[in-house]
Amino acid sequence: MTMLPASVLASEASLPAMASPAPSFQAASIIPLRVKAAEEEIAALRSSLVCALNQLLDLKDLNTGVHSTRLAEWALHVAGELGLNQSELADIEVAALLHDIGKVGIPDAILNKPSRLTAEEYELMKKHPEYGWVVLRQIPGFERASLLILHHHESFDGKGYPGGLRGEEIPVGSRIVSVIDAFDAMVSSRPYREGLPFDEAARRLTQGSGTQFDPDVIKCFLPLARAEMSAVFAAVGATVSGAI
Repeated sequence: MTMLPASVLASEASLPAMASPAPSFQAASIIPLRVKAAEEEIAALRSSLVCALNQLLDLKDLNTGVHSTRLAEWALHVAGELGLNQSELADIEVAALLHDIGKVGIPDAILNKPSRLTAEEYELMKKHPEYGWVVLRQIPGFERASLLILHHHESFDGKGYPGGLRGEEIPVGSRIVSVIDAFDAMVSSRPYREGLPFDEAARRLTQGSGTQFDPDVIKCFLPLARAEMSAVFAAVGATVSGAI
């Protein structure tokens, strides 16, 4: 067998080991692009699902879908004023849009009753936050929003439902929806009653500050409602000022 000279062996030993080829820049850049595309697809699916459920509310009650869209705009503004982060804003938007989704499970005879509900009917009506929670909590990504819906009829003094939570025990998103939902319901006209004038609705909100409603939410919301009253209250059929 032919032996290589020692000088050749020494030179070969000094050569660096061959490294595996590094992944190309193109291959490395594919992964974040795919992640971004997946995130965009999930966001679009989430948005479409919320829109579909909101349209379902419209089928149940033509006033409800428009009411929910208006609440979502107000809720995001108030949440921003309170300094909440982006993930909280997303959950609050969903909760404001779909806070009444549980009313799909309430009989039309109760929802549209022109007179005062009986005690039994009112107890059934009070189930709609729980119905909404039961539905939305099963959808991945909507778990936190479903909790906001569950508690949007809690009172700041602990006398609300379904959990009897008080103060900061109530999720802040639920406290926001509670204020703007009550206000919009007061100023909106229905077939069986006229909406309240703005000033009277504002007075009732202020009167409930610290008992039914979070005072900080009211402080953020009322200036917004007053600034937008001309357009918004024309849409809901309410009057800007006056007393009943």
